[in-house]
Amino acid sequence: MLNSKNGVAALSVALNVFLTLLKLGVGIAIGSVSVISEAVHSGIDLVAAVMALIAVRTSSRPPDEKHHYGHGKVESLAGAAEGALIFLAALLIINEAIQKLLHGAELESVDAGIYVMAVSTVGNLVLARLVMKVARDTDSQALEADGWHHATDVLTSLGVALGLGVVWLTGHSELDPLVAIGVALFICKAAYDITLRSAGDLLDSSLPEDEQARILKVLDSHIQSVQDLVEYHQVRTRKSGAERHVDLHLVMKRNATVQQSHDLCDHLEDHLQEALGPVSLNIHVEPCEADCAQCGPSCPPDDRAV
Repeated sequence: MLNSKNGVAALSVALNVFLTLLKLGVGIAIGSVSVISEAVHSGIDLVAAVMALIAVRTSSRPPDEKHHYGHGKVESLAGAAEGALIFLAALLIINEAIQKLLHGAELESVDAGIYVMAVSTVGNLVLARLVMKVARDTDSQALEADGWHHATDVLTSLGVALGLGVVWLTGHSELDPLVAIGVALFICKAAYDITLRSAGDLLDSSLPEDEQARILKVLDSHIQSVQDLVEYHQVRTRKSGAERHVDLHLVMKRNATVQQSHDLCDHLEDHLQEALGPVSLNIHVEPCEADCAQCGPSCPPDDRAV
């Protein structure tokens, strides 16, 4: 179950519930704005984890009458929404930290805050590794965003624990809200990266350069090995959830049969799926020009009326 998208998404929800309640309780008890900021962070991550759970369940549904291309974009939408939520959390943290700097605050107990940050660090480290592994295996953007949430939680929890340790050693409580502001700025960077990746898929950006290179490598290999294939052009790519979409034009010799063209398209689809994973391939086949140098006398022009 923990190797499935639904399993790790549900585990993420459960951990965020536990950490949010734990950090909030300890933060209020000791009066630490940095610990409370981490509770807010975990609370936003909880909302994001619930969204990721809904997204991975929805995106796995097959195409229907209203969604002919499936539901993969739900994951991209969830990733963009999660990025917006993280920005909101950062603003709340910065506002609370500024108020503490202006009006001052004393920490009642630093030890409890350090302990809860240690628990948060270990829990998020284990879950981040698990979620990111499943995200890579299933190519899930919603889980990738959730995994980055837990990865940032590891670093921010360590930062808060370090800040509390300095407060404990020096007695300067004003360091606590300063650490909280640093945490918030780090969260903003993570939110920006998540939102940028998700928005790219929503706007049908091309596949990454390395994946496009793999597509061209497959096509070039067929140019060299398939006698009836003359060239290809107008290659377009995009992504929806875990599925890649590739559109292209194939130029075939004029004497190639429909069956030969069809077999080549099936062959290309198999090879692209081996190179990329799930691929939806849309191919427009067209005949070569009458004066095609590659064909020569073996491929006479078709003079029949169209």
